[in-house]
Amino acid sequence: MFSASEIKALKGKRKIVALTAYDFLMAKLLDEEGVDIILVGDSLGMVVYGEKDTKGVSIDDMIRHTGAVMNGVSKALIVADLPYGCGFDEARLIRDELGISCVKVEGQPDLVKALCADSFDVMGHAGLKPQQATEFRVQKEFADEAYAIEQAGAFSIVLECVPAEMAADVTSRLNIPTIGIGAGAGCDGQILVLPDMLGMNKGFKPKFLREYANLDSACRQAVKLYKEDVISGNFPSHNESY
Repeated sequence: MFSASEIKALKGKRKIVALTAYDFLMAKLLDEEGVDIILVGDSLGMVVYGEKDTKGVSIDDMIRHTGAVMNGVSKALIVADLPYGCGFDEARLIRDELGISCVKVEGQPDLVKALCADSFDVMGHAGLKPQQATEFRVQKEFADEAYAIEQAGAFSIVLECVPAEMAADVTSRLNIPTIGIGAGAGCDGQILVLPDMLGMNKGFKPKFLREYANLDSACRQAVKLYKEDVISGNFPSHNESY
């Protein structure tokens, strides 16, 4: 399994591949396809629970979903998001319950420093911070926070929704890898929310998102065919019956 130090060592060698996952089957698939980092993101509040933002995700939600992801992963580095309003004690709860010590923290260099001092591996997050944002727009004031997060001991940092040129400049100045989402190609790696990347979140098309599949259409077609076969009596067939 990748360690945080091994991920950090990839800076300048090759791009880092990261995606979110929230359940066993998708985590297993990502791991088998060689994804470097699997983030159990608090984005699960929106794409799993249908909430309007990430603020309603609890530490119990995070522990439950991270445990499910762990069951499917043998190689990738698993990172658990620290939910809105959570801090040192909740991070310790993740470690005590699951035995992993890799968490992501939005901003808060002081918390990053305290966690690193307690032997956590911390992924930072600067730029647009969904837990704190009142509106979703490109952020230009993020460099100082990114440097402070590195100084606090983080092994990597997510840069979200920041100008590509500025992200590339900050990336060149940091000694830790940057993982971009809406931050241009100059970052050391990239991350997307898995259901968005797979085209499952119909109507959600921010500029930074590239859809690599159209699972919304594929799933609808599969359900339509299943419905037709059940109504017509075509399913189950003799060969599908005991």
